Amino acid sequence: MTGPFICKIASPEDMEAKWAYEIARHEEDKENWIVWKRRSMENYRRGHTLPYYGLLGGHVICEATAMVHPRAVQNSDGLVDAQTVYLCAFRTVSEFQGKGYFSKLFRFMTEDLRRRGYTKATLGVEPDDGVNKARYAHYGFTQFIKSAQEVYPDGTVIDVEYYGKRL
Repeated sequence: MTGPFICKIASPEDMEAKWAYEIARHEEDKENWIVWKRRSMENYRRGHTLPYYGLLGGHVICEATAMVHPRAVQNSDGLVDAQTVYLCAFRTVSEFQGKGYFSKLFRFMTEDLRRRGYTKATLGVEPDDGVNKARYAHYGFTQFIKSAQEVYPDGTVIDVEYYGKRL
């Protein structure tokens, strides 16, 4: 893929294409991804989320979603309110990892959220996921908020630690 790298808020058409890609590549737990797609599209239509995409040559290579309404987030107390946004779905296509694309998207997203009046961002990570915990700390998510459990559509329960940072 060649061409300019562009950061943008995704359109419904962009989201449909990205979700089709994610569902196709997660065959082992496809049913969870189908439910997450449905919820994502509903939350977008309700104005509860802002999906941010990084495109290279017109193809989505990285993404992140800002959840801006408590109804869109499990365990939302302390994680999302009028000034606090919950960030999730940090994904980069493997061949583009470590090349700075997600960092550019993250800067674009946080600048946009600041312009919208948000002053704090939060996110969740599984306690034993050392790679992502280090990555999130690198982006400034060092304020521990709480621990809780989240439930996947198929009933799987995971432990989650939540962290925050000032925008």
